[in-house]
Amino acid sequence: MKSRIRMKKSSAILFALMLLLTACIFRTRAANVGLNPTAAVTEKTIVNITATVATATYLVRRAAGGTQKICQLTGDTDRELGKATINQTGSRYGVLGTDLGFSFPFEDRLYFLFGDTVGVHAGDSIASSTDSDPEDCLQLQFVTGTDGRYLPPKVPGVSLGPFEVPLGGFGVGEKMYIFFSTDHTEQKVMGRSVLARSDDGAKSFTFLYDVSTDKFINVDPVIVDSAAVPGLPEASGQGVLLWGTGNYRKSNPYLAYVPLASVEDRGAWRFYTSLDPATGLPRWSDQESDAAALFNHPCLGELSVAWYASLDKWLMLYNCALPRGITMRSADDPWGPWSSGEVIFQPWDDGGYCHFMHVAYDSQNCDKVQDPGRDNEWAGEYGPYMLPALSRNQDGATTIYYVMSVWNPYAVMLMKTELVLE
Repeated sequence: MKSRIRMKKSSAILFALMLLLTACIFRTRAANVGLNPTAAVTEKTIVNITATVATATYLVRRAAGGTQKICQLTGDTDRELGKATINQTGSRYGVLGTDLGFSFPFEDRLYFLFGDTVGVHAGDSIASSTDSDPEDCLQLQFVTGTDGRYLPPKVPGVSLGPFEVPLGGFGVGEKMYIFFSTDHTEQKVMGRSVLARSDDGAKSFTFLYDVSTDKFINVDPVIVDSAAVPGLPEASGQGVLLWGTGNYRKSNPYLAYVPLASVEDRGAWRFYTSLDPATGLPRWSDQESDAAALFNHPCLGELSVAWYASLDKWLMLYNCALPRGITMRSADDPWGPWSSGEVIFQPWDDGGYCHFMHVAYDSQNCDKVQDPGRDNEWAGEYGPYMLPALSRNQDGATTIYYVMSVWNPYAVMLMKTELVLE
């Protein structure tokens, strides 16, 4: 049984003070999605829109078991339950609030990349876990400094303020590679992505190169055996598939590939452009400008892609305003054709609002999960990052696990959804 520690009263007071002192961090990441946030979140009926996709069929569907919250992963108190969280991130590590949580395996641990952390330090935070049972939450251990508190990642010469966050990563031997966004302005939410390397378990980083100012600002990397994916630029060895999005929450998704041995060479990247009509195999270019959208749904920002052997499919999750919620698509190949999108988490229908997601009090009073001083600020779902290594397959159904940020409270939840083949 995993131990739970009671939240100290001082942590609650410190949290309230930190929110006041770091109000600039509470930018509308969740609500500012191109619509009036109040109109978007109070609409209980999913808006039906037609996205132009290569196929109108579903390969994988949400099962009758639906989507459930397992636990609140960060913070000291599970606001919905009024109980101490398993991780006590505030009292143990000084992490009072945070979001995102892309994860990747590295040296027998699963690492999590959290963004815009509110706590005893400015910046972001990185945690890891050896926990293999997500059904009763996941125990986290944060990368810490000499003070025992979370150690924000720093990349020489790269600004890492609000909206400048760790986006995705992967490990190769003793080397950890992480993509960061930077160059945030009022005109462009995320202006540039960079790649950095750590040789000491995320204690310090070396800048490698600029990745993109165009179509690969949010980046989701997945290491693959190139021989197992016919049609890649390299027919053997390991490679990295990279799904990307550009203009924040106004982008279609794109795909790139780089041999794992050449990952520190930006010139080795190749970009998916189209399918050859004669062979049915993908075409690749060395120019990012040639990259073609995998499907048309220009609302993507944060995204997560993973291969599920039990389904024999690639899955993609992302948050969107229309239709509202967390959308899932599936495909046989990394480039598609991708299925139509299905909403697997809708905050009204799936027990989000009025439970673990706050409804603004100027609309209705149905919960008490909000952060101090944020009574009239809506929650919103985003950052659905999958944990494919922890998935379970039973009785023909696959349960996928993923983290999801909810904005108010400013915390990350661990979620699960049961899926079946169509």
